[in-house]
Amino acid sequence: MTAVTAKPVKVSRRAMSQKRQQLIGKIIVNTILGLICLLWTIPTVGLFISSFRPRDDIRTTGWWTVLPHRAFETVETVQLPLDTDLRAPITLPAELGGGTYTSEQLNAGVVVPGGEFVTWENRRARTLAIQEQNWTINANFTMDNYRAVTGGREFTYIDANGNEVVESGEDLWGVLINNIAVVVPATVIPILIAAFAAYGFAWMRFPGRFLLFTIVVALLVVPLQVALIPILRDFVSLDLNGTYMAVWLAHTGFGLPLATYLLYNYISQLPRDILESAFIDGASHFTIFTRLILPLSVPALASFAIFQFLWVWNDYLIALVFIGSQPNVQVLTMRLADMVGSRGQDWHVLTAGAFISMLIPLIVFFSLQRYFVRGLLAGSVKG
Repeated sequence: MTAVTAKPVKVSRRAMSQKRQQLIGKIIVNTILGLICLLWTIPTVGLFISSFRPRDDIRTTGWWTVLPHRAFETVETVQLPLDTDLRAPITLPAELGGGTYTSEQLNAGVVVPGGEFVTWENRRARTLAIQEQNWTINANFTMDNYRAVTGGREFTYIDANGNEVVESGEDLWGVLINNIAVVVPATVIPILIAAFAAYGFAWMRFPGRFLLFTIVVALLVVPLQVALIPILRDFVSLDLNGTYMAVWLAHTGFGLPLATYLLYNYISQLPRDILESAFIDGASHFTIFTRLILPLSVPALASFAIFQFLWVWNDYLIALVFIGSQPNVQVLTMRLADMVGSRGQDWHVLTAGAFISMLIPLIVFFSLQRYFVRGLLAGSVKG
């Protein structure tokens, strides 16, 4: 018997060129996506780091100084004569080259002939600092910022000079509870109503069904600002203005069109055989809705819950119009806006407050994110 030898498979240049182009395309796409994610993440990282930095560090250095970097460090202090006139040119001692500089130049820092970097250590005390550039990190972190924004009426901290300073706290924990009291009902109520409506439009036959559904979809293009004043007048006449009920009803009305449209696209694509089998077994519409439709529609429900939760959580306009500025019912966005107006220079407090406002939305999103894409694609594929 003669052995059969396998012939080498020749790969055409065209196939190799296509594979190379695909590989280059993937590398380019992944690189661009990586850069976009990096640029998108950097502000959040900076916000997070700044929320733990002391107020003096935030005012004098950037948050990136927590990473290894070269910076000037004082290695020696030189005392000038106490009668030195700061308004006249200042002559440095001989060991520093004996050069003459103005007080403003020394305030910015100068490089003397010997190569040292000289700047004021304490201008009033006439002391100069000789500095060298070394690798360092600014890893001075504190929880005082969070205690300041979550504290009650007063908050005590120690400044850079060792002095005890008393400031008023922002009591964000109380405002956070108010926000949750607004957000949870304003998210659950429209989802339940929209789920019932979507099931009725998808699987129940009644006169005017298509006309009503068209009206619901048309409400998506109604601007929110147009309806605020008429609704406010109605709430004032019903004595609802300034209460959480007014905000719940407003967010329910403004969120129902999108919720109904999104859930209808998903529910209408569920297998018909399951519902027909349930009808044959004698199940009512309510039983089918609670036992079949709701469990099968979890992706769409979770997807809209994320949208509605984030919308209500970050809402400022509706809360301002229907609640007002009463401190006992104030929501988180209103308190943060007040902090920007009253403490606009206190970045240490603003960053801590901003990050606290991000915590619960991040928890909600990452808890439901596995359903997010499936819910967004609801009704996009017919099978």
